[in-house]
Amino acid sequence: MEQSKQTPFTLSGMCLASSAKYKEKTAFSMLRDNRICGKITYTMMGKLSLQIGSLLNQINVKSGDRVLIYCENCPEWPLAYFGISFAGAVSVPVLTGFSAEQIKNIAAHCGISAAIVSRALAEKFLQNDLSDIPAVIIDSMSEDKDSNLEISISLNGYEKRVCIPPVNEHSTCLCDDPDALATIIYTSGTQGNSKGVMLSGRNLISSALSSLFFIKLLPSDRLLSALPLSHSYECSLGLIAPLICGSSITYLDRPPSPSVLLPAFKILRPTVITTVPLLIEKIYSNAIAPKLQASRLYKLKVTRPLARWIAGRKLLSALGGKMRFFGIGGAPLSEEVEKFLNSIRFPYAHGYGLTEAAPLVAGNKLFKNTFRSVGSAPAGVKIRIGECESLFADGGYDPGEGEIQVTGPNVMMGYYNDEKLTAEAFTCDGWLRTGDLGWFDKKGKLHIRGRLKALILGPSGENIYPEEIENLLSASHLVEESLVYSGKKGEIVALVILSEAAKSAAGAVEHALEELRAFVNNKLAAFSRINKIIIKNDPFEKTPTMKIKRYLYV
Repeated sequence: MEQSKQTPFTLSGMCLASSAKYKEKTAFSMLRDNRICGKITYTMMGKLSLQIGSLLNQINVKSGDRVLIYCENCPEWPLAYFGISFAGAVSVPVLTGFSAEQIKNIAAHCGISAAIVSRALAEKFLQNDLSDIPAVIIDSMSEDKDSNLEISISLNGYEKRVCIPPVNEHSTCLCDDPDALATIIYTSGTQGNSKGVMLSGRNLISSALSSLFFIKLLPSDRLLSALPLSHSYECSLGLIAPLICGSSITYLDRPPSPSVLLPAFKILRPTVITTVPLLIEKIYSNAIAPKLQASRLYKLKVTRPLARWIAGRKLLSALGGKMRFFGIGGAPLSEEVEKFLNSIRFPYAHGYGLTEAAPLVAGNKLFKNTFRSVGSAPAGVKIRIGECESLFADGGYDPGEGEIQVTGPNVMMGYYNDEKLTAEAFTCDGWLRTGDLGWFDKKGKLHIRGRLKALILGPSGENIYPEEIENLLSASHLVEESLVYSGKKGEIVALVILSEAAKSAAGAVEHALEELRAFVNNKLAAFSRINKIIIKNDPFEKTPTMKIKRYLYV
């Protein structure tokens, strides 16, 4: 790949290369109060990142030190990220949704030397018994490219304003080793076992470059960022990859709910977005499916394709009318929604990854999606299916099914300060154990069964996959979300959140749910049928990629 030959495999090197190549083109902007503002050019990106790196060195951040990033999505986030690299330090991005206790534990676990925080989150950070840690408080950066950088530093409860003149790359301690530790990402997984994933510059940039195997990004592309930058999915595919290609990225000034995103699509008219299935599923269930099913054209089999085509045009229009790539990952996509997207030739591609693989493992190419598959590995990445002892329990094990295992330049260095967990994460011959169950079809496309730890063993040792039952439940108009688990007596229980349509049915809900149970059970093997449905009234707690945190409920 031509791009990989030109791209340095360190964050600081990549930042300088893109800054020099794309110059006055817009790298970042902010969508605030229904207008695009706060533009940062590629030239400014390099200059401001270098200044932040210089400041960190001035407050005694040394090569290899860990620096926390605690900031909402905004143009200043990537400037902090690259600035830490220019200082020769290791970034530790944390989710803004992490609790104060989680942040305190992470700071202690990796021994941070400094933090870069946004003005909006500074008070919360400083009240967290971390006031003795130097905190660089990021305000909106000046658009005057000839000005010095003015920034605030807080230490021991006192804040002062400092001015940093322009610097060059020789004034900082930037790391030139692609295999040195570049970032530590603390996961917030479905199993509740948050760990510090260590990734090098080679890991991060290899993964970003591998995404270009599935979609070629262009300098003319406009991306709308809808996922937290502190998550590896958005950081790699939504930040590093587009910067390598000279694309422009716009951030939102508020959480990206559908009610916020739809107006943003109309203003920005993005060409590319990377997101999780929940966004398109919400748009489909709330705005498309009801109108489609009520349409006279849809009711007649002969005109049904026309009805879908019209709905597809409306969907693309709602997304701004310029969308050419809608990347979906982080969780399974609803079967009903996937059928609809395929039927209208929607420009989407579904992929699979995990933080430990920085994160991309497999993907589909645009307009070449294999139904219910996450595709194949990009160049340089290898996937195999390993054996799982639990799958042999019923004696009917399919040798093609097992744990998904990965090797390649994207695979993590290990878990920070945890040799035991690191050893458990790899096979004896060095392949990463993903903890996900999967299989390859005859064309070599990867299919995901679900999490190995979520697997339920039936009364006679049968393998029951809760995610498959959840997909059947969620296909019903009665169910918003669901979680399937094994009860105390081994019975199969479905915990469901009702849809608005079901809630409005009032007294008919119980009868409707019993019909739902019968409908779903009719599609399942006898040993995996639902015994009981429990209604949950409050939302499930989720990870950043909107997967339910199972450990909280089972």
